[in-house]
Amino acid sequence: MSTDRKILVTGAAGQVGREVVKQLHAQGAPVRAGVRSSPPSAVPGGVETVPVDLTRPATLEAALDGVGKVFLYAVPGGTETFVRAAREAGVEQVVLLSSHTVVAGFPEQQAITAMHVEAEEAVQASGIPYTFLRPANFATNILMWGWPESIRAQGAIRFPYPESHSDAIHEADVAAVAAVALTQPGHEGRAYFVSGPESITQRRQLEALSRVLGRPLEFVELSEEKARAELADIIPEWVRDSVVGYWARSDGRPTELSDEVERLTGRPPRTFEEWAADHAADFRE
Repeated sequence: MSTDRKILVTGAAGQVGREVVKQLHAQGAPVRAGVRSSPPSAVPGGVETVPVDLTRPATLEAALDGVGKVFLYAVPGGTETFVRAAREAGVEQVVLLSSHTVVAGFPEQQAITAMHVEAEEAVQASGIPYTFLRPANFATNILMWGWPESIRAQGAIRFPYPESHSDAIHEADVAAVAAVALTQPGHEGRAYFVSGPESITQRRQLEALSRVLGRPLEFVELSEEKARAELADIIPEWVRDSVVGYWARSDGRPTELSDEVERLTGRPPRTFEEWAADHAADFRE
């Protein structure tokens, strides 16, 4: 890639996207942050920001002007239009944030699987060289399940399947792999399953948060039926069905791990406790 061509990071306000921007900027890479609305405070000073929304094709031409590589989020119904515009703009590589569900084949996660399969197929069909990143379980997911609010208010979480396992990858490790793929040669046509360093239960995640926060925290176990009802006000139904199904399947069953983060970045992935320390403010009053 010509050194004067930009790396566009879509979803730059997201948990992974903001880390990709931060790490590329720290390396001195010519990064452009694509955001759906006003530039978020998480974007480092001095980084160019542009409006880009994969569901609004009118935003794409300007965002892709002068861009050589792209970090791309999978957006339902938006990927095919985006990669068509990217091909016309002369983009040389797309690094897609996909999901391990495309190869894991859990029936309960069919909706999530279909969204990412659609995105991968659109990128492959475009003819643009690609790299697929396929994490399974983000540590940041617990921020969406209501854990911070419950911990702050009650010193407890009300949740199902305390012995459900997750690899709980830190978003900074996914971003580190993305930065490697975007700035170093040899990653075209590859798909990487990236994971955290351990298979950790939800109960142990709460114990790690307790140690970091320095206060006792209780796991109040809910039935699946009760959990579905309480989550109905927090997350969309299709996401709720996918994740509750996954928790049931992984109850007492350690999850698959990979060594790709260390192999590609040269450092082991961060533990869940390190993630908890990085996000402690989210759980404090």
